[in-house]
Amino acid sequence: MSVDLITLGTAAGPAIRGPENGISSALVVGDAFYMVDFGLGCTRAAHEAGLRGKDFAAGFVTHLHSDHVVELPGFLLWNWGDPVEGFTGPVSVLGPGRDETHPAGGTLAGTRDLVAHALRAYSYDIDIRVHDEARPDLAALLRTVDLATPAHGSAEAARPFEVYEDSRVKVTGILVEHPPVRPALAFRFDTDAGSVVFSGDTAECAGLAVLAQGADVLVHEAVNLDFYADKGFAPAFLNHQRLSHTTPEGAGRVAAAAGVGRLVLSHLAGRAEPEWWSSRAAAFFDGPVDVAASGQRFAVGAPVASAV
Repeated sequence: MSVDLITLGTAAGPAIRGPENGISSALVVGDAFYMVDFGLGCTRAAHEAGLRGKDFAAGFVTHLHSDHVVELPGFLLWNWGDPVEGFTGPVSVLGPGRDETHPAGGTLAGTRDLVAHALRAYSYDIDIRVHDEARPDLAALLRTVDLATPAHGSAEAARPFEVYEDSRVKVTGILVEHPPVRPALAFRFDTDAGSVVFSGDTAECAGLAVLAQGADVLVHEAVNLDFYADKGFAPAFLNHQRLSHTTPEGAGRVAAAAGVGRLVLSHLAGRAEPEWWSSRAAAFFDGPVDVAASGQRFAVGAPVASAV
C-alpha cells in the first residue's frame, strides 16, 4: 500500500505574505486520504492534487487558530455528495475541545462546536441541496470528536495518547506548547508503509520528539524571527513568535532527538529563501531537509519529492 504526503499549503497565517496556500496537509494511504488542518486554499489545493471527497476518510485539527481551520466548512461543503464526487458515507473530524484553561473557555467553541455552528450557518444551503440535488444529510455523515486530552502540565501530558484508528492508519497525539492556545496537538500517523508526524504549531518541544521517535517523516513548523523584527512588528507580537513557535534550528534539534528519516519544514512564518530555512535546520539534523511548497508530494520512505 502506497503512502504519500502532500503539503497542500505551507504558509503560516492569518496574514497573506506570499504565494503559498495556508497550512494544510494530506496523507494519502492507498485509496483514501486524511487531512491535517484546513488553512486558506486547501479545498482547491486538494482538488488540484487529485483528491476527491469520495475518498476522504478523516480530518484532524491541531488547534483552533483561524489559519488552521478557516476552510474546514468550505472543504466539507465542496466535498460532500455525488454531484461533486464527494463523500456519501460517514467521515470523522477530530480536534481539540474547549480550552479549560481560558477564563471564558466554557463558552468558547471547541472542534465539535466549530463544525456544528458552521452547519447551522450554512443550513439553508445544506437543506436546499439535500432536497434539490438528492444529497445525503451532511450532519448525519459527520462524526465530530472533541479529543480528550491530558491536563496541561500533568505527567500524562508528556505521553502520547490514542486519537483514531482504522484499517489503514493508527493516529496518536501529544500535547505541544503553543501558548496561550490550549490544547494544541501534534499527530503521528502510523501505516504499514511508514510513519508521518505533524507538529502543528509549537515552540521547540521535548514531547514532540517523544511522539516522533523513529518516524519516517517529521513535518515541522518554523519561524523566521528576524523577518518580523526587521519589519518593526510590535513587541507583543514578537514575543508571541518567540514563545509559541520554533526556529528552523529548533526544528532540526527536534528531528535529531527523534531520529526521524526526513525533516519537512512547513507552516513557514515570515519569509526567506529556501536555503535560509534548510541550512539552519541542517546545522542540527544530518538527514534530508525539505522546505515544502504548496502542492508538493513526498512518497513516504522515498528519497525524492516531486511537484504535483
